[in-house]
Amino acid sequence: MEKRLLDQKQLSADEVKELVRSKYSQIVLQGKEDNAASCCGSGCCSSEAYNIMNDDYSTLEGYNPDADLSLGCGLPTQFAKIRKGDTVIDLGAGAGNDCFVARHETGQTGKVIGIDFTPAMVDKARANAAKLGFGNVEFRLGDIEHMPVDDSTADVVVSNCVLNLVPNKEKAISEIYRVLKPGGHFSISDVVLVGDLPRSIQNAAEMYAGCVSGAIQKDEYLGIIERVGFKSITIQKQKQIVVPDDILASYLSSEEIDNFKKSGTGIYSITVYAEKN
Repeated sequence: MEKRLLDQKQLSADEVKELVRSKYSQIVLQGKEDNAASCCGSGCCSSEAYNIMNDDYSTLEGYNPDADLSLGCGLPTQFAKIRKGDTVIDLGAGAGNDCFVARHETGQTGKVIGIDFTPAMVDKARANAAKLGFGNVEFRLGDIEHMPVDDSTADVVVSNCVLNLVPNKEKAISEIYRVLKPGGHFSISDVVLVGDLPRSIQNAAEMYAGCVSGAIQKDEYLGIIERVGFKSITIQKQKQIVVPDDILASYLSSEEIDNFKKSGTGIYSITVYAEKN
């Protein structure tokens, strides 16, 4: 694959979104095995990088293999404290994987709304829901910086490896606050950084779509959540993401790889919980 470079400071937010939309349109058409052999499904990584971010959903109740494109970096629905009858919103719903797990938890009396801005993903998710006969799972085409959802709709919001792809993370988190009911909460799995990535990785289009170079500092991420107004902010799970050398070699020289490993920079998947008062 040709390695494209980008300058995130020069690209507009719409151009960044189009980059992500284009890549994820390709992903939904290529199937799970090809996606699992890539970095967060981005196609940026070699076949040796199998599931370096994705966690195994197959043991969770409600799991449907047709909806699992191996795009996540955690299991937010496992930690989301979903109750029977809840209304749950999944941000960046993809083919519906987290929605169907959430639907098992909320039951027939609840409702699940999946939001995705890639038309091909929404089409795939709707087809999966129809095949399963789930009348209380709905998929909406929309931007999570401007959700097509009324205020105070959800009891719970979940998202899996998506906000790192959003140019305006504070706007997206503010939207989460808006759509949650008072007393509602979220559980979100995402990729964050501790330390700085080399510039060539920051500017790699494939690494942005692959959930790495769009990530921000962990402290900044948690700070945005607090600044928006959320309380009881808790890291429910954290794991380090190790990018294999053969992937790094597409962007860095041997010396640069060695320096990167010694730099102390860490790429982490975290699952964050927070409440709206």
